[in-house]
Amino acid sequence: MKKFLALMMALTLAAVALPGLAEGALRPLTVAEPVHLVAYLPLYVAIHEGYFAQEGLDVSVVQATGGAHVTAVVSGDAFAVIGGVDSNCLANRGSSDPVTGIVNCVNRANVYLFARTGLAPASDSDEDMAAFLRGKTIVAGRYGGSPNVLTRYLLKKVGLDPDNDVTLVENADASTVTAMLQHGQGDIGNGGEPQIMEGVTAGIWEEPFVKFPDLGDYAYSVIGVKRSTIENDAETCLKFVRAMMRALKAVQEDHDLAARVLELEFSTLSEEGRAAALKRAYEDNMWSPDGIISQTAVDTLMEVIIASGIYEGEYDYAELVDMQFVSQVAAQAAE
Repeated sequence: MKKFLALMMALTLAAVALPGLAEGALRPLTVAEPVHLVAYLPLYVAIHEGYFAQEGLDVSVVQATGGAHVTAVVSGDAFAVIGGVDSNCLANRGSSDPVTGIVNCVNRANVYLFARTGLAPASDSDEDMAAFLRGKTIVAGRYGGSPNVLTRYLLKKVGLDPDNDVTLVENADASTVTAMLQHGQGDIGNGGEPQIMEGVTAGIWEEPFVKFPDLGDYAYSVIGVKRSTIENDAETCLKFVRAMMRALKAVQEDHDLAARVLELEFSTLSEEGRAAALKRAYEDNMWSPDGIISQTAVDTLMEVIIASGIYEGEYDYAELVDMQFVSQVAAQAAE
């Protein structure tokens, strides 16, 4: 209840117009996230290191599960969403004011499959993977969410029917996967950090047996705002993007800084767990180095969601992505 009230208060503050904002005061903005993830570290760095504040922005992050992270932006309750281009695409159907990505953050498919301790496929071949997955109960995340999409994609890739050959538990809150596998409510789960190391540390599962980051450039989590925000408040968008690009650079170059902020955001994770989570992120090239949401990253993601059977039809890169602010920041830095 306390978490719900805090969410409502933060969203209300972000939605209220602030006429007559005192000179020098920071403009409050809210970013909605679907779950608290290590992969969102550049966003947290921009907050803790004061990059947003130096742009005149007071940015806060609220968790909105079950797809509410996107609808919070659509409804105007949040300035921006951090999430997949695929989720934005689904929300944009029939919309005259689509959610559009303005800067990249997580440029890899930040989803891994892990099985309860003692369970593992014989190999990573399609045949062995299909034999292992068949008949299992998979905690797959909410229908339409990126972890769910990727899980369905894999099942179809190895020749299985997601609706008949396995049991998919489509939990709305991705953070519950640890407890669900711990209490026997699934054989296999999916997710990213810190969930992976939580399960490994507790002996619930071992290291992941599938790494979706291996798909390469993938627009997994971008900062998205409504098209009307781009048109009517370009200055704020530019400030936000400039701070994010600075944070992306800092995370790449200063691993000690990344570790400090990681501890602030995930203090309940052990020091060993945080180090392992950070090591995984760097090894898997998790973060965009320059904020660019490339055509390749969008195409790969959309090919996966189409192959999963969740999305049908065409998509328009120019509607899903607007790189004008990234280009402006890059041009200013080159001067």
